[in-house]
Amino acid sequence: MPHDIRNIKLADEGKDRIEWARREMPVLKLIEERFKKEKPLKGVKMACCLHVTTETANLARCLKSGGAEVHLCASNPLSTQDDTAASLVKHYGINVYAINGEDNKTYYKHIRQCLDAKPHITMDDGADLLSTLHQEYKPLLPKIWGGTEETTTGVIRLKAMAVDKALMYPVVAVNDAETKHMFDNRYGTGQSTMDGILRATNFLLAGRRVVIAGYGWCGRGFAHTCDGLGAKVIITEINPVKALEAAMDGFDTMPMSKAAPIGDIFVTITGNCSVIRLEHMMNMKDGAIIANSGHFDVEIDVMDLKKAAKKGPRRVRHMLDEYVLPNGRHIYLAGEGRLINLSSAEGHPASVMDMSFANQALSSEYIVKNKGKFDNQVYVIPEKIDKEIARLKLRSMGIGFDKLTPKQKKYLSSWDIGT
Repeated sequence: MPHDIRNIKLADEGKDRIEWARREMPVLKLIEERFKKEKPLKGVKMACCLHVTTETANLARCLKSGGAEVHLCASNPLSTQDDTAASLVKHYGINVYAINGEDNKTYYKHIRQCLDAKPHITMDDGADLLSTLHQEYKPLLPKIWGGTEETTTGVIRLKAMAVDKALMYPVVAVNDAETKHMFDNRYGTGQSTMDGILRATNFLLAGRRVVIAGYGWCGRGFAHTCDGLGAKVIITEINPVKALEAAMDGFDTMPMSKAAPIGDIFVTITGNCSVIRLEHMMNMKDGAIIANSGHFDVEIDVMDLKKAAKKGPRRVRHMLDEYVLPNGRHIYLAGEGRLINLSSAEGHPASVMDMSFANQALSSEYIVKNKGKFDNQVYVIPEKIDKEIARLKLRSMGIGFDKLTPKQKKYLSSWDIGT
């Protein structure tokens, strides 16, 4: 079967880790069991550009159980787990094109290999596959039934395409599901970003000033994780409402220009470019750590840092590079400015990806059942699917919840009942 991976001999190790993650993904497991019986994706070709991790492996297994032909490539050159990729090929019959550390040319070659399968559905984590499809595979566009997008960054790109009427098929914004962004973005990013930084630095967070650029769901989650470990959190924002929220949550809030000289660790989580610029880095204290937890490696101006540095990069720890600035100060860049929770760690815990990937699986089924009924727009996942995933997750955790009585239903649907 077609594939391009590092080493098939890593497969057995990968299988053990895939099975370990599956234990923490009960919702996806229930969907997989139903998919095996009903085969809602029978004959559907799927091109999936996702982080090739143990959690993603269980999504791929679920999709294949539903009858899909799955072609998987990486959505980040540093996020692939090579043993997971090997196991997916050897043990589960998934077409995988992903190698950890692949260069930009190989990264896009792998995306093209997925698209060469002529998919009916695309599944994106950042919209690189979809944008390549729109630019280089235009004859395939009329045959695409729909796609899904899992990141804030990707959804922003797709909504811009829709406004410009450049989006040529419908996409379900999985990222906008409440069971995705409220949990994956907040708790998943909060923990996994911290995990990546600690693995790269082995720093004690207590007492350190951690500057976090962005106070969306991801930034909010990471801020509270830092706060829980005793760090002194500083938030930088461009949105006055989010800046106000950060201040009322008890965090110091200021522009990056003021935070730069006092911060010890800087983390970007915005989805925007040039958030930390050379002007900021030149004002940072000696020994400052910089990391990015946004999807693309554009949030830190790494190229400007490389040009300005009189020495570096020098690899001092795993995924930690030292740069010496013209003023003699040392700056340490973690994860090469790429997604720190995957370049330096293993990404989100399986228990939170359980909900995110349940949304992916059910969105794929939703697209198949409703093909031809959509306009070329970005759609929010139906509330019914969102609530079903939450219900299944609560059930797996042994947690009950109340239901409306007939009287309550009548009251909520009325307008003429007052005081």
